[in-house]
Amino acid sequence: DYVKAFEWYEKAAELGNAMAMSNLGAMYINGEGAEQDYVKAFEWYEKAAELGNAVAMNNLGNMYSYGIGVEQDYEKAVEWYQKAAQAGG
Repeated sequence: DYVKAFEWYEKAAELGNAMAMSNLGAMYINGEGAEQDYVKAFEWYEKAAELGNAVAMNNLGNMYSYGIGVEQDYEKAVEWYQKAAQAGG
């Protein structure tokens, strides 16, 4: 049940859980449990990345690499991929 999962991830994200934030980003990217929204996905990935979540860092790299929800920027993509690698992702 994507709607229920979204609700629980949102509650956990509001409490500061970086993995929940990253999962919300993925749900927004895929339109699972909420309407597809690349801007919100980016925002949640960014919050999770700020907390050190390597998966979110990698996903930000993907968004920049492919121009999903942001202007395509290969330099920023590489920066996020490097941060993800350094964080253990």
